[in-house]
Amino acid sequence: MKRLMLCLLLLLSVTVGFAQDQAPAPAPKPDSAAIAKPVYWSKGLTTQIGFSQISLTNWAAGGYGSIALNTYLNTFFNYKKGKYIWDNQLQVGYGFIQSFEDGYKKSDDRLIIDSKFGYQAVESLYFSAVFNTRTQFTKGYEKNVMVSDFFAPAYVSLGLGVDYKPKKNLSINFAPLTGKVVMVKEESLRVKYGNLADQFCKFELGAQVKVDGKIQVDNFKVVSALTLFSDYLDHPLNIKVYWDFSVDAKITKSFTASLKTNLIYDDAIKFLDKTDKRGNIIYDEDGNTIKVPGVQFKELFSLGFSYSFGDKKK
Repeated sequence: MKRLMLCLLLLLSVTVGFAQDQAPAPAPKPDSAAIAKPVYWSKGLTTQIGFSQISLTNWAAGGYGSIALNTYLNTFFNYKKGKYIWDNQLQVGYGFIQSFEDGYKKSDDRLIIDSKFGYQAVESLYFSAVFNTRTQFTKGYEKNVMVSDFFAPAYVSLGLGVDYKPKKNLSINFAPLTGKVVMVKEESLRVKYGNLADQFCKFELGAQVKVDGKIQVDNFKVVSALTLFSDYLDHPLNIKVYWDFSVDAKITKSFTASLKTNLIYDDAIKFLDKTDKRGNIIYDEDGNTIKVPGVQFKELFSLGFSYSFGDKKK
């Protein structure tokens, strides 16, 4: 119940703040001269919430009663003046399933901050600096074993390069000088995410390509954000992949069907048991399982309430 109230209060507080901020200004007096001021900032907020509940009483076919909640918040603050641009985006997502017999399980948990500063060199081409932070809020478990927590792991990166915008809703950023820090505060999880056992922060230096695109037709929107990173200091041919993809379809003004997927491949994250061709687990000389990297994929489909405030994202 505490988690449910926390999610609802978070969405309510931010939504109310934006709603108040977007309230229409009082009409000018007839005798006052209306002077249009240039607008450099654009901002907006989208909130989504989906809820489901199942209760079974003497149900012969079996099953478990449960409560499920998914919340998502996406807000942006963008600045443009002359040749300068500064785009900022915050994504927050949290979801859980509370089974009355099987306990609490987290279904979604994300905190992503993106910021991009650019100076126009020629048409559609900008010199740019790109900042990104990605982590989660709460502890995650697999078979009652903790596998993640706040800042365990957390990824912070800053890349310098160029940003190419051939179209309004397409951006291709190439940053040949990108510094990245992998932080894992929990000692027991550091080796799993590629750090040494006594290493809270690991520094990576490499090149990054980030492709952001959006297609919107009436009430149908597709958003894709693909990031590729090569570490000059450690196996540069092993490309790290982060791909966030979402599809939103508005059924009514406030009711939306949403599909979100996340794909990650990072050869430093070793979490799968190594097996032979027959599927048998391979052990090391000490009898411990050998961990190897793999493709991570998450899909979340939801039906629920959605509302947007502010300007349309540019």
